[in-house]
Amino acid sequence: MTNHTAIPLWPGRAPGAIGDDVVDRPQLTVHLPPTGSACGTGVIVCPGGGYRTLAADHEGLQVAQWLNRRGIAAFVLRYRLGERYHSDVSLLDGLRAVRLVRHRAAEFGVAAHRIGLLGFSAGGHVTVAVGTGWDAGNPNASDAIEQASSRPDFLVPVYAVTNGIVRGRKADEYTPTDVCVNARTPPTFLVHSHEDTIVPGNQSTLFYDALLKAGVPAELHIYGFGEHGMGLGSGDPDFRGWPDLLMNWLRRHGLLTAAERCRVVGRVTRNGKAFGTAWVTFTPLDDTAPAAAARASRGEDGAFNIPASHGVVPGPHRVEVRHISEQHPPAKTGAYTLDGAKRYDLGVMQIGEAPLELNIEE
Repeated sequence: MTNHTAIPLWPGRAPGAIGDDVVDRPQLTVHLPPTGSACGTGVIVCPGGGYRTLAADHEGLQVAQWLNRRGIAAFVLRYRLGERYHSDVSLLDGLRAVRLVRHRAAEFGVAAHRIGLLGFSAGGHVTVAVGTGWDAGNPNASDAIEQASSRPDFLVPVYAVTNGIVRGRKADEYTPTDVCVNARTPPTFLVHSHEDTIVPGNQSTLFYDALLKAGVPAELHIYGFGEHGMGLGSGDPDFRGWPDLLMNWLRRHGLLTAAERCRVVGRVTRNGKAFGTAWVTFTPLDDTAPAAAARASRGEDGAFNIPASHGVVPGPHRVEVRHISEQHPPAKTGAYTLDGAKRYDLGVMQIGEAPLELNIEE
């Protein structure tokens, strides 16, 4: 079995504990990636189980192992469960977990501003409850961990319950979280399946709609196939694609690297003249750095400007241009202007702040 270390969330009796059995002692199990492969990102994993059990294998250990293979530190949370504890106590455990990892970030080899929560089903409810119920920490607390912020830097709710009232089951336990979303809610990547009859897909769309309204970066995937509780989805040929999509999202948001991004400005032409419409794509050779893309058209004489928020980490990138139309400005005729899209591979270039002149000679 993978080497790991379990640490209690509190050094003594947990707040609100009504006993001293295993189920009364919340903890984090720490799984660190191999030395030299860590990217500095940490994820707290919250297994599901309906607030009655914990699916610790396929929604805990196996998720931690997958994250470690990608250089991400993982921390599997054993939170307290009903009927012994209300979900407000589970939330307390989730908030403490974020504080603890942030307080000990240097020890774990993670960046204090790149700590996320990934949860399944009821663990997904813990995830969104923390993401909408966090606080900045108490600077006057005698416990140094309580001084740390409990705000996650990103959320990954997978077939999560986000509002028990709308769901119509266990409304008292699955407190509404979508109504608590605001502009400070962390960026969120949501996953669900249309076939899920335990937690319907609208639990994810509720939260996504709230994120959209609040202007929070988000991505939503609802698969047509896949039952509830599939974890990484290894048994389903479609649903098992979501982990790779998550990695793309983390990378595009710059959450897998400590390097600063910069804007990319320039002009793309063919034989010195602007394309009708074309896309310019910058793919870094560093697979932890974000990719970037921009559309350029004849209307701007081929110029493009990617802001730093969506830009690149300076370094070598493969540069591609895709010519998709010669029609500019848009017309009503429906006439074709190309035989088909054409791709130009400009090879590997050093991309940074310097303006780019990309001209394709044909």
